[in-house]
Amino acid sequence: MAASKYKPINFIFSVINLIIVISVHSSKAELRRLSQPAKPDGTLSFLVIGDWGRGGSYNQSHVALQMGEIGEKLDIDFVISTGDNFYDNGLLGLHDPAFQDSFTNIYTAPSLQRPWYTVLGNHDYRGDVGAQLSPMLKALDNRWTCMRSFVVDAEIVDFLFVDTTPFVDKYFVQPTKHVYDWRGVLPRQRYLNNILKEVDVALRESSAKWKIVIGHHTIRSAGHHGNTIELEKQLLPILHANEVDLYVNGHDHCLEHISSADSKIQFMTSGGGSKAWKGGVDYLDPQELKFYYDGQGFMSVYISETELRVVFYDVSGNVLHHWKTYKETLYSAS
Repeated sequence: MAASKYKPINFIFSVINLIIVISVHSSKAELRRLSQPAKPDGTLSFLVIGDWGRGGSYNQSHVALQMGEIGEKLDIDFVISTGDNFYDNGLLGLHDPAFQDSFTNIYTAPSLQRPWYTVLGNHDYRGDVGAQLSPMLKALDNRWTCMRSFVVDAEIVDFLFVDTTPFVDKYFVQPTKHVYDWRGVLPRQRYLNNILKEVDVALRESSAKWKIVIGHHTIRSAGHHGNTIELEKQLLPILHANEVDLYVNGHDHCLEHISSADSKIQFMTSGGGSKAWKGGVDYLDPQELKFYYDGQGFMSVYISETELRVVFYDVSGNVLHHWKTYKETLYSAS
């Protein structure tokens, strides 16, 4: 009797697993579009956190507490995760308790019960990628949205989430002791070509006032990992050509803001969700490095029709750095 009680649940999991297997074996990268409504006054506020999932350790719980307080003050609409969601090796499967231990049971503040838009990091690729992409996780916690590459249409701003891990050569040619789950990525070059094409098309066709691109890996960074050469060569020209406003990433376990001498793009790193303090800053142009903090924390963003405002916070909720920019609004004659 007890065994038959669980047959429907097991059947559901079997069907979902079949869907996962089919989806992760497809190397075609078509960007799915989601809608995120703005507030009635047309504005948006959100938090950005990266490199966090450690079961509450390495100050993850303390960062989460401050996120909850700042999130309430700002009345945030959603949260963005820049990847490396579960350390050290992603999720082991759909039933991995790390999902509850590192996500659901950590980010418990009322203000954080909002949609979480999430990309994969290199550590996530060391586990069962299909599990992290599975709709079953959304059934366990309805905040969770994780896809490889996708678009969030938030009316005044388009967010493009890019799967950056497959761009990095060393994960393929020098994986060392790590095993990566490349299902759905191979053949690699076709997968990358599809991503670049779809990102370019989505940006060119965007009529949003602001354009923000999110990926796990750095493009430019003064931190431990430094610049990601593959993204500088392949993705950055597309961002330049389409006048992207922000590129937001994690990977380096720090908080930083780097400006661009040859375009309006601002590079923002929010990778201080838990373990940090790598030490050292290595950036040659002090005119471009606007801010660097080698510690835990997170980032907030406020966007209106005419203003974009970024603030960085440490693990205690102190403001470390803020930056804002403006755009003109053209009104048609009545």
